[in-house]
Amino acid sequence: MTTLAAGQKAASREEAHGIAFSDALAVWLRVAILSFGGPAGQIAVMHRILVEEKNWISEARFLHALNYCMLLPGPEAQQLATYIGWLLHRTVGGIVAGGLFILPGVIAIMALSYIYAAYGNVGFVEALFFGLKAAVLAIVIQAVVRIGKRALRNPVMIAIAAIAFVAIFFFAAPFPLIVVAAGVIGYIGARLGRPEFAAIEHGGKDAAVIDSLLDEMVPEHVRPSASRALRVGAIWLALWLVPVAALLIGLGPSNVFSQIAIFFSKMAMVTFGGAYAVLAYVAQQAANYYHWVEPREMLDGLGMAETTPGPLIMVVQFVGFMAAFREAGGLSPMLAGTLGGLLATWVTFTPCFLWIFLGGPYIETMRGNKALAGALSAITAAVVGVILNLSIWFALHTIFRQTFPVQGFGLFFDAPALRSVDWPALALSIAAATAIFRFNIGMLVVLAASCITGVLLRLTGII
Repeated sequence: MTTLAAGQKAASREEAHGIAFSDALAVWLRVAILSFGGPAGQIAVMHRILVEEKNWISEARFLHALNYCMLLPGPEAQQLATYIGWLLHRTVGGIVAGGLFILPGVIAIMALSYIYAAYGNVGFVEALFFGLKAAVLAIVIQAVVRIGKRALRNPVMIAIAAIAFVAIFFFAAPFPLIVVAAGVIGYIGARLGRPEFAAIEHGGKDAAVIDSLLDEMVPEHVRPSASRALRVGAIWLALWLVPVAALLIGLGPSNVFSQIAIFFSKMAMVTFGGAYAVLAYVAQQAANYYHWVEPREMLDGLGMAETTPGPLIMVVQFVGFMAAFREAGGLSPMLAGTLGGLLATWVTFTPCFLWIFLGGPYIETMRGNKALAGALSAITAAVVGVILNLSIWFALHTIFRQTFPVQGFGLFFDAPALRSVDWPALALSIAAATAIFRFNIGMLVVLAASCITGVLLRLTGII
């Protein structure tokens, strides 16, 4: 009887919004397959399908959820899919939406990691990734422009983005500090009634399915509850941290698997602003501290993530793979790399579900809170500055063969050695940017053309 009653309750909830789980599954599969182009492209895909085409969620609620996800550590696009899936079909819906979002990338990045580890030093593969890096640079710059147009809608937001860029690029300010400072400024500005911090009103369709349902009644899973929060926290913390503790106890803290588990678990807690913000932190630590990969290998890994569906942060799987591959111990290198890549993915994405399932009900109750909206808007502006920082970091390591550190008077950044310009890389980057910005050519076409050009440059002896 209990099972029957539970099934009837589930059915009644599904009938309340009229969206069958099978229909949602088909949509999340479609989103996963189309999730190319980094967070900007992925968010645009979800907006087009969920807001404009399906009318499952209004634009105002979509942006409210997006701003919350941008406040969280981790990839905002994957968390946004999890959030909307959770709104529609509870925890199972969130797991399916968020899990499908990353599954194609997990499979693709693993396959490319095998190829890279086995043949990465072969001229053909090097040429392929040479072309990828030039196209990736153009795509990252495009992300700055697209997100900036949405977030930097007045001089105050532009100033916040500029200050965030200067702080993180020239002074290596920690990103959490930038997020907190921007949030406080936005919160105070909104509380004072400053129009610069007002929530963006985008219109959209008012009679969206989720909004109509939540206006009429608040489903149980959307209601904040201390007991539910404790239960959710206990389950997802165990899924996240028990494997980490087991590795530390069984293998010791100096083992590469323990280091992967600890590093990417820390990353999951302290890196904010989505994939572009995370990558700067990962690149610095993985290349300069742990020496798992070289800076140019990080660009190769990002090229893999750019050419496959799923979030850009899937590059962590490549980093984990290469780290374990090079320190395999008693395992075969490929097996060690596989386990290292999957471990990095697990400890990176498990917390994403925790943040959504734990905080979602409370965020839903805060819709319409002007102070919170102001804080989230300011944080979004700061993230634009961080993405600009990342684009310049990529440019330095793509266009110049050498960089040198600049330190003193509080400054701490890498400067290019001007005589080390990689002219073919510069020319290919300009061509990719022209194709994207001037002729509006699709990302996949630009990536493919850049790869082919890289191979042709190798065959002709130019690179």
